[in-house]
Amino acid sequence: MKAKLTFFVTLMVSLTLCVVVISMVGVLMIGLFDEKVDNSEIFKLISPAFQTIVGGFIGLLAGVKLSHDDEETK
Repeated sequence: MKAKLTFFVTLMVSLTLCVVVISMVGVLMIGLFDEKVDNSEIFKLISPAFQTIVGGFIGLLAGVKLSHDDEETK
């Protein structure tokens, strides 16, 4: 039961991370080709948000996997 729950949480986090990254890249591409938007302002806004979201999700995935691996070795 615990292995299924860990797999489900890992799968949901991975899918959410994929959706967020694809959405942010899409918004970035739309902004790059819009004549009214200054490209340097887009990079100032997107970079910290992108790093925070990706770092948080990767940390969560690593924590789930490490805690699951520790329980299997006991």
